[in-house]
Amino acid sequence: IDAESGLEPDELAGENFDQSPLRRTFKSKVLAHYPQNIEWNPFDQDAVNMLCMPKGLSFRTQADNRDPQLHSFIITREDGSRTYGFVLTFYEEVTSKQICTAMQTLYQMHNAEQYSSVCASSSCSMDSLASSIDEGDATSLAKLQRYNSYDISRDTLYVSKSICLITPLPFMQACKKFLIQLYKAVTSQQPPPLPLESYIHNILYEVPLPPPGRSLKFYGVYEPIICQRPG
Repeated sequence: IDAESGLEPDELAGENFDQSPLRRTFKSKVLAHYPQNIEWNPFDQDAVNMLCMPKGLSFRTQADNRDPQLHSFIITREDGSRTYGFVLTFYEEVTSKQICTAMQTLYQMHNAEQYSSVCASSSCSMDSLASSIDEGDATSLAKLQRYNSYDISRDTLYVSKSICLITPLPFMQACKKFLIQLYKAVTSQQPPPLPLESYIHNILYEVPLPPPGRSLKFYGVYEPIICQRPG
């Protein structure tokens, strides 16, 4: 997430303002990519952004499931050439006070709308809201507030983030294993044997394509990885 951009609704996901803020989707963007460009394989930022996060940014709290997820995609160009992408999406803690405050504000607005909705269904006025809501409505509202809720004073906010490998051939298993090892290194309390940049440089510039019908072994962050190329 880009703290300077703030929480922008994801237009591609359609209108979802009736959902709680933690179940809405927000606009994502490519924060960084390396190398900046390759002459024979130009970087399509919009396509990669959309395919890495087809549902936009999503938020969670410590009470939600935050297991990392893997998926892949294909970009087919007008000339028929293909580029393959392999993505690992995980959740990282939001450290921006601005973003946390914005999420809190969205929840306050959402809760106010829910109160108004319950009040309207109970034919009550705002001044007599507490006394006019019947027991069933009050119970439903309490459950709604407990589910998918966010309180900046007690909850930890997490946001989705993706790391992606783009390759000229579909080395699915090798790429996913590399991404998993990279993710473990990022989230581990212990630093990896070498700086993370060295592993990225290695796979980009030092690991050659295996010949057709052959296999190649290269080293990830923790374990060797076998890359197989069909004949």
